[in-house]
Amino acid sequence: MEAIFGVPLPIIVGQMLLGLINGATYAMLSLGLAVIFGMLSVINFAHGAQYMVGAFVAWMLLNYLGLGFWPALLIAPLVVAGLGMVIERLFLRRLYNDDHLYGMLLTFGVALVIEGVFRYRFGSTGQAYPNPMPGGVDLGFMFLPHYRVFIIFASLAVCLGTWFLIERTRLGSYLRASTENALLVRTFGINVPRLLTLTYAAGVGLAALAGVFAAPIQNVSPLMGANVIITVFAVVVIGGMGSILGSIVTGFMLGVIEGLAKVFYPQASATVIFLIMAIVLLFRPAGLFGQVK
Repeated sequence: MEAIFGVPLPIIVGQMLLGLINGATYAMLSLGLAVIFGMLSVINFAHGAQYMVGAFVAWMLLNYLGLGFWPALLIAPLVVAGLGMVIERLFLRRLYNDDHLYGMLLTFGVALVIEGVFRYRFGSTGQAYPNPMPGGVDLGFMFLPHYRVFIIFASLAVCLGTWFLIERTRLGSYLRASTENALLVRTFGINVPRLLTLTYAAGVGLAALAGVFAAPIQNVSPLMGANVIITVFAVVVIGGMGSILGSIVTGFMLGVIEGLAKVFYPQASATVIFLIMAIVLLFRPAGLFGQVK
């Protein structure tokens, strides 16, 4: 059996596949953050809480209304996007011309409120969500569940579709133009405030969708967003704040690197992403795909 640094090759490949699954979550969450920051210049610290709410909406749809995973993929992002529209209209809209710190503090407070409400109602132990796609593929060296394969390809499709929408369509050009010169865009009859509201809603909707994807893999808990959001912010910084493509590529790449770290040096698996972030910031302060202003 072939080995690399004493580790059998099948184990390495298996950890890379598991890393891709984590990378799919990182990519979707960092993509939502990049959309919100790139279009609205808001550092959305509530993103982890909105990811958690998406998972809980899927759980409540199943347990209270009997609606399974597939309807939840559509309903949960819409519910959380609606909540995001309320937050944007009531609070964030007043802060667009202020320092980034105000938006960050506001969304951090929103995250604490949301997590507190769900912790009071459901506790901290977490709720189980059934696997919607039982079975798997026997690769010889590991058993890969069908659902985890689905997560990788579905997340990649969502990420690439979002990138295409923003970078290659007329709607995307309106979004980018409204962040550069809102007054000029308004002269063409475009409702810029409504466009910004929908942008924030779309960003938090991506977080909710990632939460629905994560629900069958881990316990649906009020703390699930807090456990992942710091890592996701590191992914966004490495890829470049506001870079759509950077968030996608970096999310999947760092998921694989994290998986490999668990094989070769498990003690560093929890910190390897932050080590990479420090190195990247030393040589490219704007991130791998970011643009220096």
